[in-house]
Amino acid sequence: METEKVHLKKENETYLITLYGKALDSRKEHPILNDTFANAVVRKIDFDFEKLKTPKGAEVSLPVRAKHFDGWTREFIAAHPVSTVLNLGCGLDSRVFRIDPPSTVNWYDVDLPDVIDLRKQLFPERHACVLIGSSVTDPGWLERIPGDRPVIVVAEGLLQYLTEQEVIALFSRITGKFPEGQIIFDAYSRNMIRFVLLLAAARRARPSLLWGIGDSRKLEKEVPRLRLVTEISFLTLPELVERISPSGIGRALFRVMGLFMKKMVRHFRYEF
Repeated sequence: METEKVHLKKENETYLITLYGKALDSRKEHPILNDTFANAVVRKIDFDFEKLKTPKGAEVSLPVRAKHFDGWTREFIAAHPVSTVLNLGCGLDSRVFRIDPPSTVNWYDVDLPDVIDLRKQLFPERHACVLIGSSVTDPGWLERIPGDRPVIVVAEGLLQYLTEQEVIALFSRITGKFPEGQIIFDAYSRNMIRFVLLLAAARRARPSLLWGIGDSRKLEKEVPRLRLVTEISFLTLPELVERISPSGIGRALFRVMGLFMKKMVRHFRYEF
């Protein structure tokens, strides 16, 4: 990577938290994700990362989340070596470099135009990886992609910022275009979303989260081709529990808390 510093626009700073969390992890003696690309990109940006309001534990939770979705993506590619990957709301994530898919896989990183412009400054070009600058809610971007291969759609940290109607429309367009595939994503519970909406209303602020999922089978009715394969509570993932609570007592307490809050944040894998 080039060593010349990249200067950010103010509006781009919101994309730095997930990047910084992975960079911090890569600097540890025993990293979770070991995203050396994230660390290299952080060093390339002219920004004081210490000023970021990074949530406590982000250097653990963000790498654990990304690693889990990387694992599902690798499983799909192993089963479908000639396929398409749609990495939606990619931000400054280096998933395509971490996974390093074979040349038979067509990879698309999709995000808003200003984010894609920033990616072009920060990341090297990669064969068979196409950058698309568009909102995922705009139907036009999907029309540019051939629909003749199995597809895996990765939507990490994205869908909670869309409305329910936008999520259903997006899934319907994707399942209608490709012959088969999987959609993997994380989502908050409906109760969590209601709490956020009430909090925003009390503060007279614009809500940050919009869509949550209750009964995971309901999505099968709203998007008929979808079938639930896996539903996992993020807060009970073994690696997250072990890293957040190093002591035996701490892990036990965290697991108990996770059982009560197991639907608050979940990872889902649907197939069609």
